[in-house]
Amino acid sequence: MSTRPSDAAPDFQVLARGCESRTVLDHVTGRWGTLILLVLHGDAKRFSELRRSVDGINEKALAQSLRQLERDGFVDRAASEGYPSRVEYRLTETGRRITARLTALVDDLYAAMPQVLAAQAAYDSRRPGGPVS
Repeated sequence: MSTRPSDAAPDFQVLARGCESRTVLDHVTGRWGTLILLVLHGDAKRFSELRRSVDGINEKALAQSLRQLERDGFVDRAASEGYPSRVEYRLTETGRRITARLTALVDDLYAAMPQVLAAQAAYDSRRPGGPVS
């Protein structure tokens, strides 16, 4: 099984320890990256809009995640001239391509949730001590 599309640079292997692609994958799929990208999938957002949209994220985690996603080339930060300045975050072309796949994954997850919940319940009923967290 290949974890790399045929047109990807051969120097990158996400399964190899220390590969830069593993770090970038973590930025995209980590605790907040996917959720931020999904919110930005629709349109540009201000920091406060992102914070309200991603339930449970704090300002520090949001700022750090946005910096990582911007550095990786998935998000663009645009500050307007004037006072007060208006800062918006939007997806780059690369970010839109990646987020389209994330959106499809989330849609598939939603469709699979009845089976997932049934599998969890069956597993938990067989396991002494109850559900796994």
